[in-house]
Amino acid sequence: MGKRARHVPIGLPKGSDVARNRLLAALPPADYKALEPYLERVPLNVHDVLAEAGEAFSHIYFPESGAVSIVTYMSDGSGVEVGTMGNEGMAGLPAYLEADASESRTFCQVAGVTLRVPVDVLVSAAASRPNIRRVLNRYTQAYLSLVAQGAACNRLHTIEQRCARWLLMTHDRTVDGDVLHLKQEFLALMLGVRRIGVTIAAGALQEAGLIKYRRGQIRITDRDGLEAAACECYAAVRARFDQLLPPVHDPWM
Repeated sequence: MGKRARHVPIGLPKGSDVARNRLLAALPPADYKALEPYLERVPLNVHDVLAEAGEAFSHIYFPESGAVSIVTYMSDGSGVEVGTMGNEGMAGLPAYLEADASESRTFCQVAGVTLRVPVDVLVSAAASRPNIRRVLNRYTQAYLSLVAQGAACNRLHTIEQRCARWLLMTHDRTVDGDVLHLKQEFLALMLGVRRIGVTIAAGALQEAGLIKYRRGQIRITDRDGLEAAACECYAAVRARFDQLLPPVHDPWM
């Protein structure tokens, strides 16, 4: 079992720094300010658990950096990633949709920082403020598109293509430049393959000069080439998010 996310409030920054989560940045200023008093900034470390399967979320999380993974486990202990989110979205959709519990395990896969808000506060704000509800509902649809595209991708595309797609998505969410801190076991879980499959896929991408891969770390050396090596799913998901999510506002105007 992973570690619980520590609650270490750091305090909200002034200026545009607070808009590093796309959903919060998309809110009109008045709606953002309604949530602002309840937002806490919390560091997330690898393996930190936001909610176990069968457990209710206490907060809803808006990552500013890093990545959160949703994994479904079978009775034999094997698992596969069914969804992921970073600074383009939020973690805790079951709670926003007023479900009693999450069906899957939600945890941090790439360390970063997140803003979080109590579930009851966000649900109440969404019920009374149409702009908040609209942004979160459209994100929900975008996330469902990501899940559906991922299911098709896992069935139809090669491990190398899927690995490139996943690395691109993680690269979009990282604050460490071109370096991704990822263990082989994580990559295997995310791609739904054995570790040998990760070794082969990462080796092929490295041989093509797109990444440099060593234990626990991947450096992207050719972003354009990696996009060319990925399947169509990366671009399709990016386009869907751009279509569904509104333009960014400045919450401090």
